[in-house]
Amino acid sequence: MSVLVGLIVTLGMLVIVPAGLRLADVPELDRIRRLWPLFAAPGALCLWLPRGPAATALALCYGAGASLLALHALPRVARRDGPLRSPATAPAEIALLTALMTPAVAATALVAERAGHPLFGFGLGILALTVPHFHFAGFAAALVAGLVSRVADGPAGRFAALSVPLGTLFVLAGYFIGDWAELAGAVVLTAGMWTVALLTWRTIRPAQRDRVTRLLLAVSAAVLAGTMVLALTWALGEATGMPHPGLLWMAATHGVGNALGFALCSVLAWQRLHLHDEGSTR
Repeated sequence: MSVLVGLIVTLGMLVIVPAGLRLADVPELDRIRRLWPLFAAPGALCLWLPRGPAATALALCYGAGASLLALHALPRVARRDGPLRSPATAPAEIALLTALMTPAVAATALVAERAGHPLFGFGLGILALTVPHFHFAGFAAALVAGLVSRVADGPAGRFAALSVPLGTLFVLAGYFIGDWAELAGAVVLTAGMWTVALLTWRTIRPAQRDRVTRLLLAVSAAVLAGTMVLALTWALGEATGMPHPGLLWMAATHGVGNALGFALCSVLAWQRLHLHDEGSTR
């Protein structure tokens, strides 16, 4: 499982995060995006080294980049004339802020796991799985929810942009409170992600003339609908004791599906949409 998780996290660090920062269309993030390989390359390398000082030092390099993203979110919250102050743009902005914050959560878990030290009572196995979770169920999910809400402006889009960050926060809180709180977070997050999938399938996909873009959007929506069923089943089983898939099975199905089928396909599709929008404005 460690090899599979390492491959998933490497994809998140080297591809999903920098591509997502480009899609966020925030000029202030351009410098961080250009510097991102300097942080992501050590972070990806540390995954393949034995736990110890060298791996920890490389993980700290990634943590520095993730911290820069998180610190960038603070001025956006404080801006009096920013998008967070407008009811029309606040949901998408909250989703973006969540996307900027979640890599720091992943990096914190990564540093502790690479150092071989449990954190807040969580063992090394849980910390290792926290890293991909907050790259994909955190960064990618929140970013895509925000992008969807910008295009599919309406109650459903705003619900998706708000419920995905809220569900992510509940899941994180559930790590400390207990399985039932984590289940509540999984329910909220699933509702938000299913809304993202529905809007992608019914609203955004049909509006595209390019077949490749439509295919990527269709795959991302279909895969997301299935992977969130797995997430809900696992959280329900953990809370109630009902039979549910194990962590290895979840990594091979839910993890791979979210990484490749949802996050990668979504990023590629939205990149094509972004390039089309840029071309049409010239």
